[in-house]
Amino acid sequence: MSTEVLVVEDDRAMREWIVEDLNERGWNTVGAASATEAVNLVRSLQVQVLITDMNLAIESGIWLCRTVHQIDPDLPVIVITAFGSMEAVIEAIRSGAYDFLPKPFRAEQLALVVERAARLRNLKQEVATLRQGLLRQSQRSHLDGISPAMSHLRDYASLIANSDAPVLLTGESGSGKEQVAREIHDLSRRARKPFVAENVAAVPATLLESTLFGHVRGAFTGASAAREGLFRAADGGTFLLDEIGELALDLQAKLLRVLEDGRVRPVGDDQDYPVQVRVIAATHRDLAECVANGTFRADLYYRLAVLELYVPPLRERGRDILLLAQKFLLEEAEAAGKDVQGFHHTTASLLLAWRWPGNVRELRNTVQRAVVVARQSLVMPGDLPPRMTADAAPVPVLSGNATTILPLDAVERQHILHALEHCGGNKAEAARMLGIGRKTLYRKLEAWFPGIADDP
Repeated sequence: MSTEVLVVEDDRAMREWIVEDLNERGWNTVGAASATEAVNLVRSLQVQVLITDMNLAIESGIWLCRTVHQIDPDLPVIVITAFGSMEAVIEAIRSGAYDFLPKPFRAEQLALVVERAARLRNLKQEVATLRQGLLRQSQRSHLDGISPAMSHLRDYASLIANSDAPVLLTGESGSGKEQVAREIHDLSRRARKPFVAENVAAVPATLLESTLFGHVRGAFTGASAAREGLFRAADGGTFLLDEIGELALDLQAKLLRVLEDGRVRPVGDDQDYPVQVRVIAATHRDLAECVANGTFRADLYYRLAVLELYVPPLRERGRDILLLAQKFLLEEAEAAGKDVQGFHHTTASLLLAWRWPGNVRELRNTVQRAVVVARQSLVMPGDLPPRMTADAAPVPVLSGNATTILPLDAVERQHILHALEHCGGNKAEAARMLGIGRKTLYRKLEAWFPGIADDP
């Protein structure tokens, strides 16, 4: 049996009013007259959101929060009360409450909070599913993700793995092109042979030819010993040439010769050496456009783009953002020796909202920073870079069959309440941590909880 909302209120008229209103809005809602009855219902039903009055006749709403949190830590609890003091807010949050609604309130206000809480529940369940998927995938693939885009990448990598044809990987910087190349290599019959990767844009132009093709001793100033070069080092395996669009035209001609003849000539040598290498090239540039403007050879482009694969940016991969963030968090927490286990739900919403111009690389760096500065077992919004919280946008979240929007005000409210909880209710300290003026904080609190901002 599934119940979406459980209302705990010892005032029968109030309880029936809330239950009836939420049922009319499409929620499957039941009521309970006491905390003890509510605990039994939580154990027997599949409750998605719990609403409780703080001041019940026998056991308090705070006791119910703590008890329910032990049974189902992910169940969001909304506390309603006529006593709107800051101490009450802090106590409710510390007891595991998701949100706090002072009386009197309008039915529309409660419905909005219930909607947000339900989205939180769905988000937490989805994160748990992503963690399980991550655990399964980490044992067999370099390509983490359950999005359609990543499923396509894995399928295509498997399809082309045993071909010797060159591959051209396109996509934004930091999107994970090297991981795709490694996936192709590991699935191929070359998997036991070397996988060599080089970013041609990171090597000085004067050294790149020697780096790729090798040199003999004395070939140029400083060449005190012979070097075989990366093509020969990758013999029998796979060679990833990253940022191929940055390769100078003279070296493009020499690379084309290697691809066509299967032989390399080290700098200063008069002899060619055979190599059997599968070349994967990667670029964030539009090589067809580069061909049109004369900065890339057309013959080399067609030679490289026998099999072309687009690697999507992180922003197009949906909930893969949370899956990768959790993976990076566990790795960084272990490396730092810190007990950081996951992301607060508001933080997860901010991660989903961000556009990630730096893609997977930016996400890893963001998580690494968060782990370093985190003071709790969960990464809080304040642990993210300021740019992500200052310019946060509403997050599209699926609820049933409709796409709804998580209001930025909801993210801000939760962040401020948790800052107050962290500071023990000290508004001045919370304002300092949040980087806002005390008057700004008081104004926001007064709007949410009338009369509360004047508490000492």
